Amino acid sequence: MHKETQAIHAAMEVVNNNPDIVPPVHRSTVYQLDKEGRSEGDWHYTRLENPNRVQWEHVLKVMEDGEAAAAFSSGVAAAAGVFQSLEPGDHIIIPEDVYAGNRKLVNNIMNPWGLESDFIDMTDLTNIKNHLKENTSLIWIESPSNPLMNIMDIEAICDLAHENGAVVCVDNTWPTPVNQMPLKLGADLVIHSTTKYFGGHSDILGGAVISKEQDDFFEQIRMVQRTGGAVPSPDDCWMLARSTRTMPYRMKGHNNNAERLAFYLQDHPKVQDVFYPGLPSHDGHKIAKKQMSGFGGMISFLIKGPQQDAIEIVGRSKLIGRATSLGGVESTWEHRRSSEGEGSITPKNLIRISVGLEHPDDLLEDLEQALG
Repeated sequence: MHKETQAIHAAMEVVNNNPDIVPPVHRSTVYQLDKEGRSEGDWHYTRLENPNRVQWEHVLKVMEDGEAAAAFSSGVAAAAGVFQSLEPGDHIIIPEDVYAGNRKLVNNIMNPWGLESDFIDMTDLTNIKNHLKENTSLIWIESPSNPLMNIMDIEAICDLAHENGAVVCVDNTWPTPVNQMPLKLGADLVIHSTTKYFGGHSDILGGAVISKEQDDFFEQIRMVQRTGGAVPSPDDCWMLARSTRTMPYRMKGHNNNAERLAFYLQDHPKVQDVFYPGLPSHDGHKIAKKQMSGFGGMISFLIKGPQQDAIEIVGRSKLIGRATSLGGVESTWEHRRSSEGEGSITPKNLIRISVGLEHPDDLLEDLEQALG
């Protein structure tokens, strides 16, 4: 071979004789086809299939106890994959207090596309019944909700939805499968922004849909994933699978630290109210205790004062980072209304904190000086 040919093909000639303990990253965008031509099920292009994505989707379905999973490039892309698998004219019910990105997705993209939606209080089962329509095809649950930490009875809502022929999708980003297993409670689909606790280090963007059954509806989601092309890179899939190895242990730390901070905030004279499902005073504590094995690392609280006071408290932090998003090993907080922007229904005096894995005494010291 000439040097030009050797430079291209020499690396293909060496094969690892022993299995890898840590799987490699497969960056190839194309795959060699048989000399007889392509057969059904053959991989040929990485947008459709990639070894790292297949591995990552296997991890996801095992963690959520599902039958199939589809990985996306972001949490909103995963949500869009579910909504786009419905038909124009279908009706969905979605929580009034829901992640702002999904609210914008529904209002700005899916409604003009032809989806009908009602954003309602979903802590009241009767209210859900009153909003059911003949064309209601999907009920979306976010429990705990973002940012008010509303708790919805997943099992009861699933029973109601299935009696009326609707699919249930649960956003399980905040609890993670370490703390909550929606598919075991009757849900059909689980969605994640894997950017958050699965990634765990604030350095990977991703999303996923996990299905209880590998049925026709999931295959439609898979078609949207592959055809729409909002897929994660091999490197992102490798990183997410790697990070998941420590997630159960990280979540124990998030749970413990958040519980300690929640009880502290509950007794602070400058705090009006604390939203954390692990507090016995929380309106949804009884249901949360029934369907969650841990209460997560997220806390929202109202300060006694106007919006500017909340902004100034966040600004005084020395250890807790001033940033949006959540789920990293580092603690972050934000004046949530400012982050959500136009259309936000979040109280103006609300602060949302993602409690990280620092020593809780250090976090409490920073809270004390920031609150004043």
